[in-house]
Parts: sequence; C-alpha cells; structure tokens
Amino acid sequence: MDFKNLKDSLKDILTDLISYDAKASDEEIKRKKRNIIIAVSSVMVVFVLFFTMVFFSFKAGTPANLEGKKDLVYVHVAKGMSSGDIAKELEKKGVISSTTKFWLATKLNGADSKFKVGTFALTKNMSAADALSILINGKTVAVRVTIPEGYGVKEIAKRLDEAGVCSEKDFLKLAKDYAPYEYMEKHKDTVYRVEGFLFPDTYDFASDATTEDVMRRLIDEFDNKLTADMRRRAKAQNISIYELVTMASLVEKEARFEEDMPIISQVLWKRLNISMPLQSDATLQYVMAEIKEDVSIADTKIDSPYNSYQNYGLPPGPIASPGLKALKAALDPASTDYLYFVADRDGKNYYSYTYDEHLSKVAEVR
Repeated sequence: MDFKNLKDSLKDILTDLISYDAKASDEEIKRKKRNIIIAVSSVMVVFVLFFTMVFFSFKAGTPANLEGKKDLVYVHVAKGMSSGDIAKELEKKGVISSTTKFWLATKLNGADSKFKVGTFALTKNMSAADALSILINGKTVAVRVTIPEGYGVKEIAKRLDEAGVCSEKDFLKLAKDYAPYEYMEKHKDTVYRVEGFLFPDTYDFASDATTEDVMRRLIDEFDNKLTADMRRRAKAQNISIYELVTMASLVEKEARFEEDMPIISQVLWKRLNISMPLQSDATLQYVMAEIKEDVSIADTKIDSPYNSYQNYGLPPGPIASPGLKALKAALDPASTDYLYFVADRDGKNYYSYTYDEHLSKVAEVR
C-alpha cells in the first residue's frame, strides 16, 4: 500500500468534508456522507495495517540457532527480575539497543510472566523480538568461568557478571557478610567477609544457579582444598585459618613466580616475628582507587588499617584469593634470613639481608 498517496487522498477528502455549503443539494449531502464513511474506513485501515506491522515486527518466534556463533553474550535471568530489569541487563551487554522496544515486545507478546530463570547465550545487536524469543522459548546454558589466583572479590564479581553467571551487584552485596564457615572471621575493618575464601579455579555453573549457589560453590571449593593436614600444621604453628589465608593472599599478590612464594613468605613471617612493619605494596594497592606500578611515599601515608607501612602485624583480612601454592608457601616458608625484597619490571625478585643492601637493589632494578 502506498501510504503517501493514501495520506494525500484522505487530506483532499477531509478538506472537502469540512467545507460547508448551506445551499448544497441532497445529492451533494449524500456524496459528502459517502466520503465521510470512506475517510473513516481508510483511517481505520491505516491504523490496522500499522499495528499489524508493529505486532509482527515484535512477535517472538522460534529462537535463533546460535550454535557455532562467535562472541556470544551470556545473560543471567534471576528469579524475580522484571522485564525492565532484564531489558537494562540486555542493553548493558549490547544485546539490544533500546529498552523501550524490548518493553513493547514483552507487552505485545504477553511475556511478562514467561521469562525463564537461568543463563542464556545471545549475540550483540539483536532485535528485541529475537532476544525475547530466546529468553522465553530458548534453552538455558551452563557457563564455564575461570577465576585466576590473586583475584579479589570485586574482580570475581565482575568476571561472573560478564560471563552471565550472576549479577555483580548481587554478588558484592552477599559478599559483605556471607560466612558459612566459622574460620571466616568477622572484623570491623574488612569490607567483604568472603575475601580470600573464594577459591580460584575453573568452574561450570548451572544456568539456574542463584548468586548464593555460586558463592557457596567457590567457598566450598576452598574448604575442600584446605586439607586436614594443612589445618593440623596451621594449628601446630599457632596460626588460625584466617591468619593463614591472610598471609597467603599477601604472598599471592607479591610473588609473580612460584619459586618466590616460599621466600616472600619467610620474609613476611620474619618481619611479624620481630615486630617489623610488613611494608607490603600489595596491601596499599588493595585500598587505592587504581593500581600503580610503583607506590609513592605519599601512598605509604594513606590512612587505612590495610596500610602495612603505618601499621604493625597482618592487615585486617585477606586482600585476594590465594591459590593452593600460595597457601602451601604460607605454611612452609623457606629457610633464609632475608628481610627485604624488591621486584624488577619483569617480576623477578631480589632479596637482601640489610636495609642498605636493599636500597642498592632498588636502585639497580627500578
């Protein structure tokens, strides 16, 4: 149908209708009545055609087959999410360009109560109808996610969100006070009680896993990796599990290479034993707004209980998730008398016995 010609014709008819002639004959009056009927009918046809086109353009059909597609985007739909919440998540991840179009598609398909709970694979720049069809008629997927050693709670939450496993916001909210094991002590200066106890590994998460399911899975894996022998050895050394994990997190962040872990562990434990500040840059980086390659003198004066330049002893809690090697190094430090270490730009560490020797090493490598 040519809508432009139809529009012009309707305009002519309406112009004719609104011109009133008191001397019009009966025939002319009948003609105008016929034209009124034609005009109204035409307008109705236009509206019917328009809304039919809109309806079918937003009609959710058979989900597209995305098997073999690259750069898939994973979106997690949790129980209780509204269509508006889902639309925002889709727009954030670049799946759709307009939350309004998705809302319209949801309403036209009566899909407010049809959304499945789980994780779905989509692509970027989909139409609202195509995205909706997957979320109400498509299959959920299991998602594989790798959490690297040394990741903190914030980094883990972001990675899980990007993978479509759970919401970053929900994960961080739960992380504040979630503690299914007694050794996850509560300290007033820590932000996330789960920090350090989310074991870094590769996981396959079911599509319908809740945020608590995901977090509990990571924590349970840590508990499984913490063997009975490791617990006995910690107790024999008069080290609590919380202290062990805190130390292991420092070792994990300070050592780029495995061979350095036991030596760095020895340096840090020795400093504790002689009541010397740990002076760990990693503890400063934990509270700084952005990561720096080198901390400054001003940074060492940051007012924070995590500032191990200004405070003695271990920080209030772990600063990252240590891997098994870091945990073992914290339990079994090397037999040396080093008190200082500095790393070059490639992460290779140089150790010293005295402060003067350390300053010389710093000048060499930095």
